[in-house]
Amino acid sequence: MPHDHSHDDPHALLPSDPALRVKALETLLTRKGLIDPAALDEIIDTYENKIGPRNGARVVARAWSDPDFHAALMADATAVVSEMGFYGRQGEHMVAVENRPEVHNIVVCTLCSCYPWPLLGIPPGWYKSDAYRARAVREPRKVLADFGVVLPDETAVRVWDSTAEIRYLVIPQRPDGTEGMNEDALMDLISRDSMIGTALAGTP
Repeated sequence: MPHDHSHDDPHALLPSDPALRVKALETLLTRKGLIDPAALDEIIDTYENKIGPRNGARVVARAWSDPDFHAALMADATAVVSEMGFYGRQGEHMVAVENRPEVHNIVVCTLCSCYPWPLLGIPPGWYKSDAYRARAVREPRKVLADFGVVLPDETAVRVWDSTAEIRYLVIPQRPDGTEGMNEDALMDLISRDSMIGTALAGTP
């Protein structure tokens, strides 16, 4: 039976629910001229990759640079990040966990998608996926390898399950050769994924 729409139609390949509802609403609002898809994409990109992750990167860079700040952060991350202005809904009850040569930390939310929005922005799609939520607990080394992170056998992998009560910020290891870099330069080496634990900090 012939169909009466082309594959260019926004609904030709509909995503699964709840993405279906979001896509349908976006399509309707676009057709009515109420939103500009390009502007919407820019807003999403800002929250995913600029505002949130830059906040977290500021915290990590300062922890790398200032021993007193580092000690305070590890003792009470909630108070420290709140003092920096990074607080609010989805950012309560923060705990910082630090990667070291002997241990690598990775964060998952096995029940839903609890995530520190004020520090990292909008959670990536893969973080909310059933596959990541299940595999990160069962086979974290394989998950890390999928992200391109292959750790030495002697490095333990510790999985932290984020909840509505506690959210985690991974402090990645500071790369070699960064001793003379200031805080702003260090921030450029710190990605969102490195603060979830699915990536390492960049190198200068």
